[in-house]
Formats: sequence, structure tokens, C-alpha cells
Amino acid sequence: MNEKPKDLWKDINTSKYQYHVTIPTIDSTIESENVDERVVCIGDLEKRKQAYGTCGECKEPGTGDYWCQSCNAKRFKDNFKNWTSGNKDVDEFIQQSQLNAVHYTKYLDWIPFEKFQNITYIAEGGFGKIYSAEWPEGHIEYWDIENQKWYRSKYFDKYALKSLNNSSDIYPNNKEYIMVITYCSDGNLRNYLNKSKNYINYKSKIDKLQQIARGLLDIHNAEKVHKDFHSVIMNEFLSEEIPFNDIPHDEFLSIQICKGLRPTISNYIPKLLADLIIKCWDAEIKNRPTTKELYQTLDEWYNSAKSQNGEIYFQIEECDKIREEKFKNRSNENKSKSFKMHPQAIYTSRLLNFKNLPKPVNSSDLSSFQFSS
Repeated sequence: MNEKPKDLWKDINTSKYQYHVTIPTIDSTIESENVDERVVCIGDLEKRKQAYGTCGECKEPGTGDYWCQSCNAKRFKDNFKNWTSGNKDVDEFIQQSQLNAVHYTKYLDWIPFEKFQNITYIAEGGFGKIYSAEWPEGHIEYWDIENQKWYRSKYFDKYALKSLNNSSDIYPNNKEYIMVITYCSDGNLRNYLNKSKNYINYKSKIDKLQQIARGLLDIHNAEKVHKDFHSVIMNEFLSEEIPFNDIPHDEFLSIQICKGLRPTISNYIPKLLADLIIKCWDAEIKNRPTTKELYQTLDEWYNSAKSQNGEIYFQIEECDKIREEKFKNRSNENKSKSFKMHPQAIYTSRLLNFKNLPKPVNSSDLSSFQFSS
């Protein structure tokens, strides 16, 4: 057989589809002997076949790029006996993700610590330390039908390891769990925006924001809460201004926020986006957009910007011209912004246990929404 592993799938064109189908989470099947009994719900099997081809083994439509959920679930299940985290709850959580995976980005894996090489400390956040490391084995991308083994991607040279404080049973020295995530060479989002040598236009930023909103919507649809998602990220991402960077982050600031104080909004943010930010900051929860509304709005605006029509497109065009010119005029010696940081301005997560804070209100003074150039 001269076919490459991926050639065993029908030719596909995913350009107008997302990377995987959206299906309801399947109920626990870890104790079931027959994985085939699980039901995969999707409206149109023919569309699935057109989007993702047919599995080279079971001949059923795929559920993602070169991914067959039912076949891969069996493979994952057969391998359950060969690994354990040492914690029953963690094992079952990982196993459920593998049985339900409709795409290679949708499953979790247990990685023994000794699989990592060249571990280097990067920074410390509110909930743990961050390291970079090499993982020569790489993550699973698809099942190699011809050679009957998993094909593992070698695309990434490095991965980021994020330790979780107050966890247990994994790290050899301090017994803490570690999450393995994509390594970002430019650091966190704030560093990336600050050091970027290329202008980032508003269409790209709206695209990233709608992806973030979609991720948050997925969390809420799973009846979970993020709990560490900072509500001013939209403004910082669009303005490239750090909120409250020149004052202490203390009880007095908390009181002022409850009384209506809000971060500065750049004059060069398109008005529709600035209005959305202000709406998200409303003291009355019922007046704020839901995560679903936020995602739908940003997705609609991104599509309008991409098709070059609608009010958001014209606002973006106007603001981009001004911002790009300002970006080009930054001195070549110092392309990165310099922010004056107050020593008590703290941007890592921590518990603020302030008692008797006033009830949050919107400021009656419109000037409380400061705009900067």
C-alpha cells in the first residue's frame, strides 16, 4: 500500500467549516464495555461527510480533521489500563475527555513528568509557576491507519508548563499538578502587545476577542465558571493601555470602582467597540451582555470587517489609519511602550477580602469614562 495515512480519508475541504463538529457531551461510559452504544448527535451526516471525509476503518463520517470519534474512543479506552495519575477523579476526568473527543484539540492526556526535557523557569502567576519545556514525543494529532499507531505532532519545539498551587500527586519535588499548554515565545498577552514589531489591526483584534468569547461561552455551556477571567481584557487588548497602572490596587481603588470609576478608554477605539466595553462595565448585571450575546456581536462584526461592509468596517478603517500612523512614528530605538507602574499595582491573581464595600453603581458623571489619545 503506497497511500499515506491521511490519504485513507476521503478528500475534504474544511475551509467553510470549523475544525470539528459540535455535539452534546456524552454521559459517562467508562464502566460500559460497549463504546458503540454511545450516540453521536449531529443534524446532517452528509454535511459531516463533506466536511471531514469518511473514516478509513469504519467508513462513517469523521467528526473533525482526520478524526473518528467512535474509533478513537475505542483506542483510548483500550489504553486506560496502561496509565494512571494516581488519582481516581483525575483519571476519570481525562478518560471522559478522550471518549468524548471529536477532534485532536478536544482531548486531555496524562503525561509523566519524565517525558519533559530542558525545563526552564519563566515566571510566577497568581495560581502557580510557569516553565518552558521540550516534549519530544509530542501530542496526538490523528490515528495512522496504515501503521496502526498514533501520529504525534512535532510542530512545537517548546511547551509551557503551568504548575497549580495546592494540587498534588504529580510534580516529583513539590507534588503539584501541571497543565501543559501552547508555549508563546512573546510571553503573555500584555508583553506581546507591548513588544510587537508589527501593527495589529482591529479586524485581527476582533477575531481574537470573538475566539476568547467563544471559549468563555463553551465554559458557561458546560455549567462551569472561569473565576480568573479579568473583565477589562477587552479594553486592554483594544487600547493597549494597562488599567489602573499608576495607582495602588488596594481597598480605596475597590471603593472607587464600586462608585463608578472605570479604566481609561483610548480615543482611537471604534465607537461601536467602545460602547460595547462600557456596556460590559455596567454596575447592573442585567444591563451587561451575556457571554452568548457578546460572542454573537463580535462574530458578526468580524464577518462584517472581513467582507468590508457595515458600520463597524468603516469605523475600523478610520481608526486603523490613525493608530497605524502613530505606531510607525514610534522611535526605532524603543518600539515598545513604556508604562509607569505603581509599585502597589499588582496584576497577579489574589484574594481581596475587603469588607463593607458600597453597592456598585454607575457614575452619574459621564467624564468618569476617561478617553485618552
